[in-house]
Amino acid sequence: MTLPSETLSDEEVSDISGCSRKNDQVDWLTKNGWVFLLNRAGAPKIGRLYARLRLTGINPATLSTPAAAGWSLDTSKVR
Repeated sequence: MTLPSETLSDEEVSDISGCSRKNDQVDWLTKNGWVFLLNRAGAPKIGRLYARLRLTGINPATLSTPAAAGWSLDTSKVR
């Protein structure tokens, strides 16, 4: 069994954005608040876990810091 790549394929990015051209994909992703990196060829690269969270309605930005998620680590009793 082959594991999927950690990033979405070009076809998956095209499917999500509804655009086949790289520049149009970048525009759509930017307008819709997606986080992505551009590779050397100018193609947007999106992490698979990030995309799964976005597509299920979870804002990954709220998961990045404990305070944003509403909890904090209490180390007051650690010796």
